[in-house]
Amino acid sequence: MAETSIEWTDATWNPVAGCTVLTAGCTNCYAMRMAARLEAMGQEKYTGLTRKSAGRSKWTGKIYLDRKALTIPETWSKSRRVFVNSMSDLFHSDVPADFIADVWRVMADTPRHTYQILTKRPDRMIEIVPDLAKLANVWLGTSVEDSRVLYRIDELRKVPATVRFISFEPLIGSVARANLKDIDWAIVGGESGPNSRFMDPVWVEEIETACRGAGTAFFFKQWGGKNKKAAGRMLNGQTYDEMPTQPQSSF
Repeated sequence: MAETSIEWTDATWNPVAGCTVLTAGCTNCYAMRMAARLEAMGQEKYTGLTRKSAGRSKWTGKIYLDRKALTIPETWSKSRRVFVNSMSDLFHSDVPADFIADVWRVMADTPRHTYQILTKRPDRMIEIVPDLAKLANVWLGTSVEDSRVLYRIDELRKVPATVRFISFEPLIGSVARANLKDIDWAIVGGESGPNSRFMDPVWVEEIETACRGAGTAFFFKQWGGKNKKAAGRMLNGQTYDEMPTQPQSSF
């Protein structure tokens, strides 16, 4: 719904808000902190989506479907890359399939934009996406924070998509065994914020090596930490802003 500082996209669009902590990558989710701030600012959409626990804002599991937000991309005349649901997960179990279909229709009606959908629930994506139109302007991705959730990549490979991508963020462990066959793009980033966890440079280099072997575009987003701006986003003396070009395979 707004311009964004996220390096790999141009804007965010949130027809859904709210989520549920699922795996270790969710522990310090920035969206929980942001939702709490937005509620404190009086934004009704975020009311009751988080609660305080041990001094931190945590998802309550409540999901808000914002039908008014569905029309927002139609108001953007200039083409842009759009991160869909930066404040939620479109494939959360409590987001109805018919609402996802409504989101799909908006994306189909605005082919000037490229939509980037990222989920931690590719198993549900597999259930729903085959019944929807395959759109050239929709990229589908999954988050992988460490080796415990590498299975998500295999699930993503089963989903019909023009572009498939992985967000290795927050990267909190080695994913040296990741198979990037038929994955078009990999984003890598360390966790940021007051409770951020360590990211070993070796883990980043392992992913870059895997990308070179698989022909996958490599995007290094950030080192993260308490002061992510100070830590920067240089890897071995250079920045990596690669974007997917020709999809490796789609069906």
